[in-house]
This record gives sequence, C-alpha cells and structure tokens, in this order.
Amino acid sequence: MEFFDYYEKLYGDRWPQLLEALKGEGRATKLQFGDNLEPYFLDEASVFAAEALGVVPGMDVLDMCAAPGGKTLVIASKLKGEGSLQSNDRSPDRRMRLKRVIDDSLPENWRSIINVTGYDGMKFGLHKKESYDCILLDAPCSSDRHVLASPTHLAEWSSKRVKRLSVEQGALLASAVDALRPGGFIVYGTCALSPMENDDVVRKILKKRPSMQSVEIADLLPGADRTELGIHILPDRSEGRGPIYCAKLVKT
Repeated sequence: MEFFDYYEKLYGDRWPQLLEALKGEGRATKLQFGDNLEPYFLDEASVFAAEALGVVPGMDVLDMCAAPGGKTLVIASKLKGEGSLQSNDRSPDRRMRLKRVIDDSLPENWRSIINVTGYDGMKFGLHKKESYDCILLDAPCSSDRHVLASPTHLAEWSSKRVKRLSVEQGALLASAVDALRPGGFIVYGTCALSPMENDDVVRKILKKRPSMQSVEIADLLPGADRTELGIHILPDRSEGRGPIYCAKLVKT
C-alpha cells in the first residue's frame, strides 16, 4: 500500500517501531481551569507547540486554524483575560465545536477576550496586515495517525495529497506572516510525518519573506527530535506523544 511504502522510504529502519507507536495509545494531559468547568484532554506535544508561542497577558493573538480548540485553551490560559484572542476556523461544524469547548472549559473573564471567526485563513494577510503580536498556525495536514486508524482514509491516501497540502500550508503561512506585526512570533505546526509538510514549508517561506527568521525552541519534551528548522515529536521516542511538528519564526 502506498502509505506504508512512502513512509518506509522516509524513515528507513525506524519505520516499523514508529508505525507500532502510531497505532498505540497517545499521551494526553488534562487541561482544567476551574472546578466547575469541563476538562479537556490534549496531547502533551500539542500543549508544547501552543506554549512555544510565548504568549503573555496583553498580547493580540490569532489562532488561525483553531478547531477543535485545545490550543486555544492553552493560549487563553496564558493571556488570562488580558489582550485579545481571535480563534478562527473556516468550517462551520468545527467552529461550533470550538465555541462549545471555549464555553465549557474557560472561566468567563478569559472567554470575554476571545472572538471566534470563520474566515479563510489565506485572507488574513490581505485584510489584517500586521495586526497580531503572535500567531499560531496549526495547519491542516495529512494527519497520518488518524489515517492509520481509518481503513477508508488509508485506502484513499496518496502522496499527491501530501504535495497538495504542502502548497495550502505554504499559502496559510504566507498569510500569517503578512498578518504579523514586526517583532512578533509565529509557531507553525502540523501533525504530519512528512518533511514536505514541515521543514520544507518553513524553508520556502524563509526564502520568500526575508523579514522572517527561524527561532530555536528550547526546553524540549523528552524524546523530541530537532530538525533543520523546527522540532518533531514522534510517539516512538516520546512515550506516545505526537506526532507534532512545530517551528517558531520571528518577524524582524
């Protein structure tokens, strides 16, 4: 099957162990911000990616592809009701879930600064130029761990889809760059295995947007791998966490 051949070529001798880890249980942490609020369970690697943005109270923040909402909760917990958070998702169904997560899991004073929107992420660079101090782009990706769990999606998988998604990811990242204020930070992330959706996307934007520079993310989770431009957290070496790729960029 093409999926297995594709990733075996990428990962070589590591692939059998990684494949088994991808089929296994993930490693989630419990987010709860009040006794009377609903807990939310999020992969520890996803928490790490959101925290890498370095949000502090008072910032104007965009979560560009925010649903289902776990990373929005992490960002809101850093803002603590000061500043602004725009949590955006183009899909109406996913946006409804996002709103429920925010309403059920965050205290009212933290919710009060959140604006849930449904814009096309590729348009932020046109209509919201240099409007945000920090942007999290958790880009739509191959979601390989979910593909493995679905016989239908596995049968439909194609390397052409990886290439198509990488083009979309590049357009979203370019939009995020244009919407970012000078001195601001972007964390670009996926849950993809292929470098085409990870380092390659970041490398292209660094060439196209000379104002952007790569920033090293410190304090790694156990077992995380450093790539040329970011960090890849894969479940075979990180006790079930991931897969999550993230890279941090600053606008000079």
